Amino acid sequence: MQSNFPKSLIPFSLIPKHQHQALCKIVSCANNSSSSSSSSSSSSSPSYSSSSSSENKHGFKQLLGHSLGDIKSRINDFDGSSVQDALNIWVSKTSNFINEVASPLVKNVHDKNPTMGNAYELTDNEEFFMTEQTIDGRTPGGDLSLAAIVSIEQFSRMNGLTGKKMQRIFKALVPSHVSNDARSLVEYCCFRFLSRDSSEIHPSLKEPAFQRLVFVTMLAWEHPYTNEKESRGTIGEKASFQVHFSLVGEEAFVRIAPAISGLADWPTVHNLFKALSGGQKSISFQVWSKYIDELLKVYEGRQSYHVKEIPQISGERILCLGSSRKRPVLKWENNIGWPGKLTLTDKALYYEAIGLKGKEDVIRMDLTKTTSWVEKTRVGPFGSNLFDSAISVTSSPESKPWVLEFVDFGGEMRRDVWYAFIKEVISLYQFIRDFGPEEGDQSVKHIYGAHKGYSRAVTYAINGIARLQALQFSKKLLEEPTKLVQFSYLQNAPYGEMVCQTLAVNCWGGQLITRFKEIEFDDVRSEVYSSHVYDIDGGVYLRKWMRHSSWNSSVSDAFWKNTSVKQALVLSKNLVVSDKMLVEKAALMCRQKYAEVEKTQATIDAAMIEGIPSNIDLFKELVLPLTVIAKNFGKLRRWEKPHMTASFLAFVYALIYRNLLSYVFPVTLMVLATSMLVLKGLKAQGRLGRTFGKVTIRDQPPSNTIEKIIAVKEAMRDVEKYMQNINVSLLKVRTILLAGQPQITTEVAMVLLFGSAILLTVPFKYVLSFLILDLFTQELKFRKEMVMKMISFLKARWDTVPASTVSVLPFDSTKTVAESEKKETKDSTKLERTRNK
Repeated sequence: MQSNFPKSLIPFSLIPKHQHQALCKIVSCANNSSSSSSSSSSSSSPSYSSSSSSENKHGFKQLLGHSLGDIKSRINDFDGSSVQDALNIWVSKTSNFINEVASPLVKNVHDKNPTMGNAYELTDNEEFFMTEQTIDGRTPGGDLSLAAIVSIEQFSRMNGLTGKKMQRIFKALVPSHVSNDARSLVEYCCFRFLSRDSSEIHPSLKEPAFQRLVFVTMLAWEHPYTNEKESRGTIGEKASFQVHFSLVGEEAFVRIAPAISGLADWPTVHNLFKALSGGQKSISFQVWSKYIDELLKVYEGRQSYHVKEIPQISGERILCLGSSRKRPVLKWENNIGWPGKLTLTDKALYYEAIGLKGKEDVIRMDLTKTTSWVEKTRVGPFGSNLFDSAISVTSSPESKPWVLEFVDFGGEMRRDVWYAFIKEVISLYQFIRDFGPEEGDQSVKHIYGAHKGYSRAVTYAINGIARLQALQFSKKLLEEPTKLVQFSYLQNAPYGEMVCQTLAVNCWGGQLITRFKEIEFDDVRSEVYSSHVYDIDGGVYLRKWMRHSSWNSSVSDAFWKNTSVKQALVLSKNLVVSDKMLVEKAALMCRQKYAEVEKTQATIDAAMIEGIPSNIDLFKELVLPLTVIAKNFGKLRRWEKPHMTASFLAFVYALIYRNLLSYVFPVTLMVLATSMLVLKGLKAQGRLGRTFGKVTIRDQPPSNTIEKIIAVKEAMRDVEKYMQNINVSLLKVRTILLAGQPQITTEVAMVLLFGSAILLTVPFKYVLSFLILDLFTQELKFRKEMVMKMISFLKARWDTVPASTVSVLPFDSTKTVAESEKKETKDSTKLERTRNK
């Protein structure tokens, strides 16, 4: 889908004409594209969007103003010059508009695509919207900010009213402390317009002007009042509002974005903001518009999917396809990966293998069963687990699982994203089984709209997958993509079951169309009204649908006893002014608990590498490759596998007697370099997984303070003993070298002379062959006793070597004081030199 985003700054400014009344000049978008691009953009709009006539319907690309009757009714509020200037500006803009509308009718006949793309262009190629500011900017809470004025006036006119009339209606509906809150007024104007549409994704999102207006609304919600330093005269005369320089915080994004159909959902909106902001505290308009653009492309791409190629898909919605030259999908069977085409629908997976003779039959994996399961796995040739880029999917224990590898030459997140896709579909039907009415339940007919609960839940999952695709295309994913799709996220999140309860009430709850006694079979009539749960709009969710065990928890009872909304204005079950809807309340509670869990886990992770025991474990993990090599070499020496030892000796002696020892070190370096490059390539393809190369150690068992102190003391004692042994050995070597024991020094010197004579007279390859033969025959029976006697003799001689004497001098405090005074004198001298300079 083509979208003409602004290429320059987008200012919003007020043109002052009176102290209380002003005309609001809103620059909605920048340079227009050519007529051809404008035509192609309108022709390529997705099927779910409204027609081009909706531009006039929603108040975009038209001149907004009041009728002459409205002006006369308030003529007493204006002075003469103000009215004259305002009318002159309005008449001028109207005449320009009429001229531009009529100009395409007299264009050259060769121009086959006449458009009104330049209908509002001025000298600086900017589009202007003129709208009268009818709302009084002065409120009991302070002066309204420019963003708040723009948002209120624009949404009021999109609702068919003026800002002043909307303010009057809002004051009549809510208490005074709510009506005086500018943030609540912004919510009311915005939510009232959004409540008119219940489509899967809001049709106005395709309009760049609406995207900017929603961004301005988030800014208005975040800053509804002007700063104290900013006077009203400054706002009226020199105010300019530039969207591209503005940033929206998390709180405003979380409040406004989920209210727009398809743009976000309450359980995962915080994670969505974290992904868009990249860990920062705010997002810019460029990030916002790019996300919406990618989301619209996902929905437009789904419209282009054809089901004729796979007849089995009829009746199912295709969500995404997994097949391309740069990003193939391999299905592993019998240690062989075969490419094919993977299709994910809202109910199943379809795989079409590409054989030598072309495409083969399509196979199906049902994802709606209770036993459906997906997990991450490793694959590799010859049964090795080399590539950490695959998933295993199964629909039942009896069926053979599919092992699918997602090769991505551009990153390593593709497997994780597809894992989140499939897990979300499986989690969707698990949610329907746990929290929805049973299949064939006739009580659904007694609740208005309950028969659409299944489709609503499916829509939630479909929109979540679409948002995850948009984030994938814009490369703004989290480390765990499952946190961006709500049903998968809620399965493992703390208090996630509470959020699922509110989602169930949102999907299947509705107004009663029959009396309770006709649908209730309980004899105790007093418990009928207390056992059901109610939504904020009065919709009821029947007790007989509460089959999940979480409904019987104390947390659930406490939550549903405090769900009443007394002072807020309920526009629908999904839109509440000046308060939170039920799903939003449960999601906020879930987020707070999840933040506590993450904080606790962060402290645990930080403490895992602290302390002597943990550092010892880390050292063991780092030297594990060397330990494994030493163990395997020891097995070769002991002839545990004679054929392996014989093969190794044959290889070594071949290197020695073929004079190839000089090539051993260069070849080793070549093998090491090649291995590093291969690992780099595999990691670039995402086939080793994101956890490849990370060091993992076990945490120490839980213990109290006394046990920790005792453990540290024992560890220090072991370290002290180890250092003492090393120091004693070094002192004995010092005794031998410095003739501290003349007899032992003579013996060692004679051994060294004998060894040097052998190395001078006998070729080195024979000496090396003898040493290797001696090393690999020490554990054999015919030599074992002789070796043990030799080791005992050497140990006895080593024990007779005395250690060099060590003298410990007493602590000299005077010397330390003199050194410190000398150092202070030098520092003061340097300071004086610096000051003189």
